[in-house]
Amino acid sequence: MTKDICEVTCINEEKVTRAKNNLAEQNPMEVAKVFKALSDNTRVKIAYALSVEDELCVCDIANIVGATTATASHHLRLLKNLGLAKYRKEGKLVFYSLDDEHVKKLIELAFEHQMEGMKIE
Repeated sequence: MTKDICEVTCINEEKVTRAKNNLAEQNPMEVAKVFKALSDNTRVKIAYALSVEDELCVCDIANIVGATTATASHHLRLLKNLGLAKYRKEGKLVFYSLDDEHVKKLIELAFEHQMEGMKIE
């Protein structure tokens, strides 16, 4: 028998009801899309770079993540379509930034959490 599961069924109705009611008022599918977008190593690198530099052109991003501009553009487009990034065009250049402070905080917290895990080991 494993130690990480309950050996008997015991449900706290108050907590379960409260959690279900709170969840019913949210949109977990949309939140899952955010995490799905950030589940790709290249997109995490892009988001991190944008959290550090505020705004970068597609060529700079491609160079940072070690990809072609076409590959970087593909990932940036996905981040934009999911509302995590935005862009502006200046002549022949396209500059991307994170959509808002919430996205930046999410990236920063994820990297902070990862660094804490490294200190423990």
